[in-house]
Amino acid sequence: MDNSYWRFVEPIWDAVSIYDESETFLEQFNKFTEKQKTLFASHWVQSEIMNGGPGQLFSNPTGVLVPEAVVAFKNIGMSNCAKTLIKAMQFFGKTYPGNRSIREEILEEFYEKYGEYIIPLEEFEDIIATEIEEENCGFEDSANKYANQS
Repeated sequence: MDNSYWRFVEPIWDAVSIYDESETFLEQFNKFTEKQKTLFASHWVQSEIMNGGPGQLFSNPTGVLVPEAVVAFKNIGMSNCAKTLIKAMQFFGKTYPGNRSIREEILEEFYEKYGEYIIPLEEFEDIIATEIEEENCGFEDSANKYANQS
């Protein structure tokens, strides 16, 4: 038997679109089990952050599932990562916008105000990357442990 968390993610990979707006995403996402949703959301977010930092996560379509990833990180035993993600989400205001164009507008306003060489959310880059790598033995171990729970 495959002990990898990926066995829960793969079956829903093409069935849940992160490229549509929040309503479509949630309609598709909510058809799956809690374990599948947890591992799908946490996988996407850690992947985006480790590839290009929080800026990449929030500016890409993947940003649609950030609120679900907060719950997911808590579920897999990475509560510090979830807390840091919540703090980063506050950059976008009181209510996190699932809509990518709204997030892009907010990022664009930031660049207009501070210049294009200042990195938004920079203070979270090292913190969240370290948490993904180290908290609860790191993301992969945490996700695999969660996947293998009954």
